[in-house]
Amino acid sequence: MPDNVTLRIDGQSVTVPAGTVLTAALAQAGKQRMRRSVSGQPRGPVCGMGVCFECRVTINGQPHRRSCQTLCEDGMEVRTDD
Repeated sequence: MPDNVTLRIDGQSVTVPAGTVLTAALAQAGKQRMRRSVSGQPRGPVCGMGVCFECRVTINGQPHRRSCQTLCEDGMEVRTDD
């Protein structure tokens, strides 16, 4: 298993230790908001354990993935709605 993985978040390259949860990588990249509500309000992680669904992002083209429940992978492409 590699010591670090590199992924792209909204076009920005981010390197984190292997085993890092995606929410932590997003925070490292300065992302506090992951998506917008139907009314346009910014949303970010609340519970950190997959219950609130506020941390949803698009991962490798698949929308509505919970970042707090996803481990970072090398080459992963992540998009936020912000």
